[in-house]
Amino acid sequence: MSKGISRRKFVKNSVFGLGSAGLLGGRRILGRSDPASGQTGNDTRPVIRKYRPLGRTGFQVSDISLGFSSNEAIIKTALDAGVNYIDSAESYQNHRVVGKAIQGRDRKSIFITSKLEIKEKEGLSRESFIQRFHRCLEELQTDYIDCMMVHSPDTVADLLTPGFHSAMEQMKKEGKLHFVGVSNHGSNHPVVTKESMETILTAAAEDGRFDVFLMAYNFLQADNGEKVLALCNRKGIGTTIMKKNPVGTYYRIKNYLDRTREQGKEPNRYYADSLARFQKKADQAESFIQKYHLQNQNEIRDAAIRFVLNNPHVSSAVCSMRNFDQIEQFIRLSGTDLSQYDREKLSAYRKGCGPLYCRHACGECESACPVGVPVNTIMRYHHYFSAQGKEKYALKKYLALQTPKPDVCGDCPGYCESACSYGVPIQGMLIMAHHHLSLV
Repeated sequence: MSKGISRRKFVKNSVFGLGSAGLLGGRRILGRSDPASGQTGNDTRPVIRKYRPLGRTGFQVSDISLGFSSNEAIIKTALDAGVNYIDSAESYQNHRVVGKAIQGRDRKSIFITSKLEIKEKEGLSRESFIQRFHRCLEELQTDYIDCMMVHSPDTVADLLTPGFHSAMEQMKKEGKLHFVGVSNHGSNHPVVTKESMETILTAAAEDGRFDVFLMAYNFLQADNGEKVLALCNRKGIGTTIMKKNPVGTYYRIKNYLDRTREQGKEPNRYYADSLARFQKKADQAESFIQKYHLQNQNEIRDAAIRFVLNNPHVSSAVCSMRNFDQIEQFIRLSGTDLSQYDREKLSAYRKGCGPLYCRHACGECESACPVGVPVNTIMRYHHYFSAQGKEKYALKKYLALQTPKPDVCGDCPGYCESACSYGVPIQGMLIMAHHHLSLV
């Protein structure tokens, strides 16, 4: 560490710097030279170098694909680089931008997915789903959608909603739809008794009508995902991966606490207690940052994505690209391998910093909450807010939650933390998420 760099500044510039968004002032930071990184040392614009089978669809999909984007220029640039899979959804409200970006291109060379939520207020009839499908089709300005997904169903019953499947069969007969899929990343509902990602996706794989999955999988929560991926491989189901990079929580919480104190606000004593528990784990993690030279957060992000692509049952890693530097950073990972250097970094991070990540699609602690705070859902909304740049979307979803929220957590002794087998200091993280998502 250079002389004069404070401990605080070191942590701020470390792997936790700006979280899983992967940004450092909009500029690419290169760390230690690594042959597997795809970095050539010059400014040659990268292109997709590997395509993989998307299950039984017969489509060869780019190993790096495009997640949420509401920027036409970003989408076009990604397509120019060889990305050929675009993820969208009715609720993302980005269909019109995607539709403009694909105009004038060979439509058969691009695989477009959309998603429809299963929600009572929209109606669950065949006619309602057909109407919503046609709205998506019109907004996308295309004659057909490659894959329409059930958007994060809460239960197997939702997954198998008769009206949805009847409507999709009709759209297939009319040539307006090619495949059906499902996205899932754990509890998406305020009621904590809903079913797990593994349960829902296993049911989808066994059902036989689902051709493509979009699911959570990363190096800190690999077990359940690997079971589903292996099953998909046996069933011929294409697999695309979200929630790939599980780092960054430390800086977001630390920044929030610093800002709160600068404003002259002091958290209540229960909040302070939960943050003290968090700080203890963060201090332990920092020793690993120093010991294993984890200063460059881009290296961890890249290694995390390579970990996903190293699984032969993964078709593509879906990346939300928020600016042109990120397009270059992500696409450089195409066709690269998980090196021993990557494995060492991930192993060190897992050992020293694993407790700082609230696992997507987990929900293990939710049943311990006496008032029913939907932990998994709230932490995912905060991920959208702080890591993916979907601030308005996250705020809207959080506002719509008709459940107890973390403003009730202040006088709780921390039942959720006691129930977490990963040792995550979740109580303080929930309170911070509430403050961000409530704009207070």
